[in-house]
Amino acid sequence: MNRCPFTYEDCGEERYSLRGLRMLSRRLTRLEDFPYSASQQRREASRRAGKMSIQGVQPKLSAVLNVEESTFEVVESGGRYIIKPQMSEYPEVPENEDLTMKLAAAAGLEAPFHGLIHSKDGSLSYVIRRFDRTGRANRVPLEDFAQLLGRDRETKYTSSMEQVASTLDRFCTFPALEKLKLFKLTLFNYLTGNEDAHLKNFSLIRRDGKVEMSPVYDLLNSTIIIDSGEELALPLNGKKNKLGREDFMDYFARERLGLTDKAISRAIRELEGSYSLWMDLLGRSFLTDQRKAMYRSMLDRRAGTLGMSVP
Repeated sequence: MNRCPFTYEDCGEERYSLRGLRMLSRRLTRLEDFPYSASQQRREASRRAGKMSIQGVQPKLSAVLNVEESTFEVVESGGRYIIKPQMSEYPEVPENEDLTMKLAAAAGLEAPFHGLIHSKDGSLSYVIRRFDRTGRANRVPLEDFAQLLGRDRETKYTSSMEQVASTLDRFCTFPALEKLKLFKLTLFNYLTGNEDAHLKNFSLIRRDGKVEMSPVYDLLNSTIIIDSGEELALPLNGKKNKLGREDFMDYFARERLGLTDKAISRAIRELEGSYSLWMDLLGRSFLTDQRKAMYRSMLDRRAGTLGMSVP
């Protein structure tokens, strides 16, 4: 019995479920294996890096979906999708990112379409639809917080969660709504061990006449891959580790973000209410059993630190 790498549901002898394929395109009835091995994908990403706008530590390819041929095709520009292969030095990164993004969506955080695809060597690659494109030539206005705060890739860690929060007042149409989103995302990053949420992993988007926080992206439990000893990439209350409930609730939420007790409680309830679904997704994910156990242990431990009521 196969599991669909888009939806995690059983799909019999098929490689993908029909529901998963329809999430990509309503006209899609099958999907061929991505015609590159993991090593070929990494080489292609390295070769094309200077020509692409999407760069970073993880190897990435820009791609379009060819519905007629039922396959993804690598392009040098104008891609609607980003594909990330297995990394040679760090195991299970695509599986980890896909699961973490699914946990975010289950918690009510806005996430674009994402999933795993089979590559020709049998490996799984991570794919995500770009939300800053409405077509091959149409860009949606988007700026990450490094740009907004005058930082670059070399200084993307030179900031704080307080500076991220203050930026919302300067640029967002309805800052109070975005502060609640930021609070919930910050808790989520802590719970899921995302210790690499730097300035380039937060963005503002302009759509429907409003400036607001973008859908989430680049969410990854980096702690179970490389434990740096930190709990957040950007300091909160002057700390990157040994954070406690009072740092998140009393200091960040109430003092810095100005959230009401009602709003704080709602965010906590939404995360608590997602926990059973998180456990189901974790169990069905494509991580190995060892990493599933590591992920579960971290979630339980940090939920306890926050005083959350979870199963």
